[in-house]
Amino acid sequence: MKIITSDKAPAAIGPYSQAVKTDNFLFCSGQVGIDPATKGLAGEDIETQTLQVFKNIKEVLKASGLDLTNIVKTTVFLCNMDDFPTMNAIYGKEFGEHKPARSTVQVARLPLDAMIEIECIASFHP
Repeated sequence: MKIITSDKAPAAIGPYSQAVKTDNFLFCSGQVGIDPATKGLAGEDIETQTLQVFKNIKEVLKASGLDLTNIVKTTVFLCNMDDFPTMNAIYGKEFGEHKPARSTVQVARLPLDAMIEIECIASFHP
């Protein structure tokens, strides 16, 4: 097991890693819309937070030599399912033609009172 970190994504806020490489997979911890420069949420709306989540995910993937096309599964956590259409539109633009498996669930609360969190699993052999 190899721990993966990127200083261009928010540091872990607890006893966990940004990502862990094992065999042919990268398991990425959930990312919320934290701006690594300010260490606070990038904005107070679902669009801004979702865009920041994708920036953070891309940086963690990049630290392993991967990109969004290597993702095989995501889990999206939303505090309000009414935000699904906005999140889904951004999600679709970010992934383009690549369509990893996905689960989306509504949760009561996220760290820092974020509106969205996305975790993913990526493969080193697409």
